[in-house]
Amino acid sequence: MSTLEKRTFSVPTRAEVSANNQGIFDNLQKGLGFIPNLYAYYAKNETALGDYLTLQNRKSTLKTKEREVINLVTSQINGCHYCQSAHTALGKMNGFTDEQIIEIRKGSASFDSKLDALAKFTASTVENRGRATEESKAAFFTAGYDEANMIDVVVVIGDKIISNYLHNLTRFEIDFPLAPEL
Repeated sequence: MSTLEKRTFSVPTRAEVSANNQGIFDNLQKGLGFIPNLYAYYAKNETALGDYLTLQNRKSTLKTKEREVINLVTSQINGCHYCQSAHTALGKMNGFTDEQIIEIRKGSASFDSKLDALAKFTASTVENRGRATEESKAAFFTAGYDEANMIDVVVVIGDKIISNYLHNLTRFEIDFPLAPEL
């Protein structure tokens, strides 16, 4: 009987990635002041970092705060502590309080009826693998969202699932202030 050895995953340094990814690192350093470990990990693959950043930075019908609601809800449901931590920091930068972020991570936003409908629709979509309840869909549309918004919600969920799964598989170091456990 053999024992399975637990594999550890490391985040590459700038010197350990391709010239193309080094250029992306340099742009991230200029824009963010650091290279988040998640982004650095994508650079182990020649095209994944650029592809992911293109997806993440695409134009959207959703406002930044709305995208943060989707990111927080999805990351909570998927149990990704890295993304919970990163999006807690980003949520605060975008005007959410600590209390509001905790509530959003739990799948609601009683402080804003439109964001509440979005949080509940996102939770229902993620929990049910795209088969959101009729009630959550009706509330989403009643709150003022349209089908173009729904498409963007699914794109943001997909973006976040990619990162959630990648960190859940690797568990590399979290380089943001840790989000509180719920």
